[in-house]
Amino acid sequence: MSSRLLATSLPRRWLEQNAQFWLRLLVVAGVLLLSAMLAPRASPRYLILLVGAGMALIFLRWPPLGLTALIIASLVVPFEIGTGTQTSLNVTVLLMPVLIGLWLLDMIRRKDLRLLPSRPILPLVALVGVAILASVAGNLLWLIFAQTAPLRAQVGGLAVFVLSAGAFLLVAHQVRDLRWLERLTWVFLVLGALYIAGRLVPGFGRFTGRLFQYGADGSVFWTWLVALAFSQAVFNRRLRLHWRLALGVLVLATLYIGWFQGRAWASGWLPPLVAVVVSLWAGVPRLGLPVGMVAVTVGALNVQKIVGIVMTDQQYSLMTRLEAWRIVIEIIKASPLLGLGPANYYWYTPLFPILGWYVQFNSHNQYVDIVAQTGLLGLACFLWFAWEVGWLGWRLRARVPDGFAQAYVYGALGGLAGMLAAGMLGDWVLPFVYNIGLAGFRASVLGWLFLGGLLSLEQIARLDRVKVDDKTNV
Repeated sequence: MSSRLLATSLPRRWLEQNAQFWLRLLVVAGVLLLSAMLAPRASPRYLILLVGAGMALIFLRWPPLGLTALIIASLVVPFEIGTGTQTSLNVTVLLMPVLIGLWLLDMIRRKDLRLLPSRPILPLVALVGVAILASVAGNLLWLIFAQTAPLRAQVGGLAVFVLSAGAFLLVAHQVRDLRWLERLTWVFLVLGALYIAGRLVPGFGRFTGRLFQYGADGSVFWTWLVALAFSQAVFNRRLRLHWRLALGVLVLATLYIGWFQGRAWASGWLPPLVAVVVSLWAGVPRLGLPVGMVAVTVGALNVQKIVGIVMTDQQYSLMTRLEAWRIVIEIIKASPLLGLGPANYYWYTPLFPILGWYVQFNSHNQYVDIVAQTGLLGLACFLWFAWEVGWLGWRLRARVPDGFAQAYVYGALGGLAGMLAAGMLGDWVLPFVYNIGLAGFRASVLGWLFLGGLLSLEQIARLDRVKVDDKTNV
């Protein structure tokens, strides 16, 4: 009898402790639902002003709630505004500047215009600075008969760099409570589970197919869904067994869909697999060598099959893709340090025939894209940032408490590795305006948000250490 009462009292106690969070989340969900309902009836400008004003008041009071709303909106809110280009402004692109602006206003109000003293921030700021310089220099014509992209496309390309960095910094500076990081993670996992259920259950899929928006299920979405679910299922020993089993089922279901339903789309299953291997290696280092050897062996035995899957006829063939890389690298020689500016190299490509055709094309590779847009300086800053984030996560393994926090660190290390792997398959991390486009920012922003969670954990661990030192001194 006592065990039954305990089983019913624990959920009730958890709901009571988190009542304020759910109340605030319901308010935000109501605003988002209202905006979706009014979208067909109201002019975009009026709707932006109405929804923006209401959300600004809420997010100014509870900043982490804005991040929660950003995850929800990125995945399910259909609001978009056409730009006259190949891409459109979606709710993620519109909401991010609002959240960044509110954060800056709050820092001005508190007279504390400082960034955290964390190592990954310097290369990230440097990357944004290089992107801005490249945008200015990109208005110069580096080749005869060349032309630059339209201004709105250049602004969109630059915005991808700025807003991605902003998402990382927002979580790092505004999530100072471990409970908020847990809430962000669970909101994403619940929504991800709904999406996966829709892919497996046809009747339910008709509902989720309308709910989840185009671009929200990009490679980064799959990567972080697997990385976070796997790490919590395997390493969070404070989590109840049935929840750990449910997360394990979610991981297996996601990988099953990626391999059996979408095998031709390697971006949906290869980066998540990399995330699993790296998370397992980070959490159980003694398994690193055998797991790595198994992965390499499986890859070597199936290399022809994997290459054939990766290079499907829906994308470029292997020959075309390699030719595209060669030509883009040739174009980059005109401005190797700063590149050609955001979005511009796409307009240079017709000067160089690809297999005899004078057409516009993109590289389908994140790293070639970064060099083409921001030069070798931009690529150096990006890799420097990735290294610092990875090194921070590696050091945090022993500094955060076991349970959710430690499992999160393992998952973030896997997610980072998966994102870097996804970059070889396409511009999934920093979407290129003329390929994945701003629609892909709905998914890519998730990786930047959850990587920012590592800095949150760093600050939480630092504050906890200070408290312990204060108690010891007393």
